[in-house]
Order: sequence, then C-alpha cells, then structure tokens
Amino acid sequence: MAAIPSSQIDLRSDTVTQPCRGMREAMARAEVGDDVNGDDPTVIRLQDEVASLLGMEAGLFVPSGTMSNAVAVRTHTQPGDEIIAEEHSHLYVYEGGGYAALSGCSIALVQGKYGLVDPAEVKKRIRKSEGSQSHFPNASLICLENTSNRGGGTCYRLETLNEIGDIARESDCRMHLDGARLFNAVVASGNSASELVAMFDSVSVCLSKGLGAPVGSVLVGSKPFIEEAHRWRKMFGGGMRQSGILAAAGLYALNHNLDRLKDDHNRARKLAESIQGLNGLHISMDTVESNMVYVQTEESADKWKKQLEEHGVLCFALGENTLRLLTHLHIDEEQVERAGKVFADLSRK
Repeated sequence: MAAIPSSQIDLRSDTVTQPCRGMREAMARAEVGDDVNGDDPTVIRLQDEVASLLGMEAGLFVPSGTMSNAVAVRTHTQPGDEIIAEEHSHLYVYEGGGYAALSGCSIALVQGKYGLVDPAEVKKRIRKSEGSQSHFPNASLICLENTSNRGGGTCYRLETLNEIGDIARESDCRMHLDGARLFNAVVASGNSASELVAMFDSVSVCLSKGLGAPVGSVLVGSKPFIEEAHRWRKMFGGGMRQSGILAAAGLYALNHNLDRLKDDHNRARKLAESIQGLNGLHISMDTVESNMVYVQTEESADKWKKQLEEHGVLCFALGENTLRLLTHLHIDEEQVERAGKVFADLSRK
C-alpha cells in the first residue's frame, strides 16, 4: 500500500507509486560513490543487473525514460537523419519534440493498430538519401514501444518484432525500444525479457512505473554504444553524483516487484470487465493485455473525470472521449471493486 495512506483510488498512472518501507530502507543503506566519476558501486550493480537481464553488454542509469530515449536517439543518429516511430508513440507525443531539438532528426510516422505497427508499414516508411539525389533524409533508426501506452497497454508478438528486426538489418537501420513498461510485456506475452529485445540495438527500461521505484531508467546496449551514450548523458545534464541512493530503489524493485506485475494485469482485466457494457461506456477488451484500461465515453471524458474524482476515483482524460485507468502496486482487489461500483453508479445517472 501507499506510504501515505489515502481514501482516494488513484488510477491516473503507475508513476504515482511511492517507495515501500523495504525500498526506503534499501535506499538508506545504499553504498554510494560519485557516479559522474564512475565509482558508485550501487549504480554499477544496477546497470550490470539490467543489462544481464536483457542480454545486453552494458547499461547506463539515467534520471528518466524521456532522457533515456533522447540519449539513445542522439547516440544512434546524425543531424539530418530520420527516425521511424508509431504515430501515437511516447517518443513522438510526450517528449517535447526532443528528437528534433536535441538530435536534429525528422520523424516518419507509422499508423498503428492499438499502438502496434505492422512490419510492412514500417518498411514503406524507410527513406534513404542514397539514390534520391539527396532529396530524402537518411532513415537510420526504427523506434518501437512495448507495451504501447496510447495503444492501451498492448504488447508486440515476438514474431512481429523479429520481422521488423529483419527489415531493419536489410535497410541498414538500427533499432531502439522504448521499454518503459517492458516487464509488463514480459508478463503478458510469456516471453523472457531477453527474447523480446534480442533484435534491438538499444533498450530503455523504466524503474519508476510498475516496478515502483521513485526515479530512474536504465539504457542498455553494446559497450561501444553505452560509452557514447555516456557522453550524451553528460551533455544533456543527466550526470548524477551519489545516485546509488536512487539505484538502490531500482535494485529493490527488480528483486521484489517483477513477479507481482501479474496482479496488476489481473486487476486491470477485472476492472475493465466491470465497466464494459455500462451505459455510455465502451472498452476494446482485446487491448486490455497489461495494466491499462482505456475507456471510450459517449459523454465528455472530462465530465466523467470530474464526476469520478468527486467520488474518490482519480484517472486521466485523454482527448474528448477517452479515459485512461492504470492499476499498480497500490491498487488492491477491494479498490478495484469500489472503482467498478463508482462507474456503475455514475452510468445510471
């Protein structure tokens, strides 16, 4: 449960989680050094553990998932290159145009289905300068997101990832994964983390979402890639000093909160089933694969959001007719039942 108890049911995001007592104790005991000088032992341990878990050579601890993606794009590309991403991806929608401002890249958007792209559509979007009389930019990086946030928490199938990986190699493109919720995809798919990222050149994993740490992401890839990424982290202002205090929270999360992600998924499914079919509400149940529930509303989503808040249920309104609900480690069975009842009561008004 939350470190600060609340009568509200906070379904806004899995980023609202607070460190539990065990995590706080691990942070207090953390052995630290100066990570800018490369000698914080807890940061080193976290980087190595995440890299090993994903079958990569090396890792880099960064303050946020947005910075992790920004560092990856800058490391993989040159100004004037083009990156390819799904049209509702976090990298495109929620990261302030960093790919353009920080890396000087244009972006080719692929229309997806529930946030997931078709390999054939990715192939169509790849443009190369060579052979175009210099009209085209040079597409050099394909960016995917797993799970897909705006897709409703949907997950890629391994066969699709492998097919896109083949296209990338044939087209001389590198691959980056925004794996902010990668371990939710692991639970949903039944594949290991290393299987789901084997075709990628770099992967960003967030520790402060379903895993429950307060801060931080880890970017992983080859040793040469991470060495170059370290330089860009410095220039982007991401170098931290005694950050082992934060890394200790990440290690605790990896050691205690991976297996319990399945509980979040089960509760999201239960919540979706209690809402689906209520008057004025609709859910595409096929998209409820992880810890997210996207609810389509006939009336204004903002109106629904305000009414829910008055009854102690917090969520986000995305657009005119969409509510987003996320389950996480502070949401239990009783709260799921209460939230479902609030939706049912409001739908009858």
